[in-house]
Amino acid sequence: MRQRVSASISVPPRKLHACVAVTIAVFSLSFICKTRDARAADRAADKRPNVVVIVADDLGYADLGFQGSKDLLTPNLDRLASGGVRCTNAYVSCPVCSPTRAGLLTGRYQQRFGHEFNPGPPSQSAADFGLPLTEVTLADRLKAAGYATGMVGKWHLGYEPKFAPQQRGFQEFFGFLAGAHSYSEWTKDARGAILRGEEPTDEKMYLTDAFGREAGGFIASHRAEPFFLYLPFNAVHLPAEATQKYLERFASIKNPKRRTYAAMLSAMDDAVGEVLNALDSAKVTENTIVFFLSDNGGPPANGSLNTPLRGAKSMVYEGGIRVPMVVRWPGHIPANSVCDQPIISLDIFPTALAAAGVDAAALVQKGKQPLDGVNILPLLEGRSKEPPHAALYWRFGQAHAIRKGNLKLLKTPTSGVELYDLSSDVAEANDLAAAQPEQVAKLQKDYDAWNAELAKPRWSPRGGGGRKARAAADAD
Repeated sequence: MRQRVSASISVPPRKLHACVAVTIAVFSLSFICKTRDARAADRAADKRPNVVVIVADDLGYADLGFQGSKDLLTPNLDRLASGGVRCTNAYVSCPVCSPTRAGLLTGRYQQRFGHEFNPGPPSQSAADFGLPLTEVTLADRLKAAGYATGMVGKWHLGYEPKFAPQQRGFQEFFGFLAGAHSYSEWTKDARGAILRGEEPTDEKMYLTDAFGREAGGFIASHRAEPFFLYLPFNAVHLPAEATQKYLERFASIKNPKRRTYAAMLSAMDDAVGEVLNALDSAKVTENTIVFFLSDNGGPPANGSLNTPLRGAKSMVYEGGIRVPMVVRWPGHIPANSVCDQPIISLDIFPTALAAAGVDAAALVQKGKQPLDGVNILPLLEGRSKEPPHAALYWRFGQAHAIRKGNLKLLKTPTSGVELYDLSSDVAEANDLAAAQPEQVAKLQKDYDAWNAELAKPRWSPRGGGGRKARAAADAD
């Protein structure tokens, strides 16, 4: 009978530990690779597009290359426009910052829930001011649908923790809570700090550059899953601050206010370029719908131009509420196309949800939170030519307006009722009210019916109205 011989191998402890470490590393690397492969496969199977919403602050209607500007250079925004559809009759729901944001993120006229003005006097501007907690945001909806949600930039929808972006559907936040901020001077004050989540940062980069960096980083971090990025810049809002790098691009502009404005806009254009490049690098450009618009018209104080429109920020003339807007979604929206039908910023909410495969109508609590925005994808994709809205409305304190078809009726605190045909008079120079009293009566009746559905403002306008209110709007 053959004797069994057992052989043992003696391994020094240090070498044994090394072998174990290598084995663990190999298994760990294998697990990571398999996990990444699985995530990549999941993302490939998930055809839902990413959603990016970019908002400029106080941008002039005429101040982009694709809008015909001759003295300002915006190559990245022009690239975005050439890849999608330019909306020539695009409006926002208010001529100032905070209410526009409230409407955009809810898809509802902000007057329905009392968010009619920017924050009021200091006694009101903390505890009372904010997007009501009863309202559901686009971030809430997309987060519930499995999207990674992030915000970079200016919030301006409440200072208290309960109103913060992290409580309104955004999983990640980098930016500030107030209505305006220096581009180069930092503070740790709760309302003025640059925050990452809830914590103040020691950010030292020119703020617009920092927002471009953070937005690009968010895209890179979430490339393997559907994401929603909300990027509301504070550029080109006051204070007028630009770095030498950007000022040198516009040495030919002799007006110092206009030159600084041009430099600030160029910085924002570079930041938009970072976003577009990040989408390209992540290979998700084809599967991302990008919206770009301003929050209202440009104010004279920052050197902007709204040509050929009449009026400016804080007014219900076209210069206060008509804005540049672009939507790009390769393979769905034709490149270099134009949409001339009247649309409004409220439409972004249901349009983004429709692109993501979420039925916005089914999510609305019937009779409690009706959406005012509509899905405009059929219009943008060229499948429809019908006007998406029977009428568009504005109420801003004592000023109000209604656009129905090409006719626009408006009234301001300093004027009587005015009537314009925007198809032939976009500059609102020829008042037709006296010549067409029947049209005035019809439009006023339609406006009154809409106005009867609205809530009272939850706080008073900052500055109390008139010239002081406009000056405060420029500053906040």
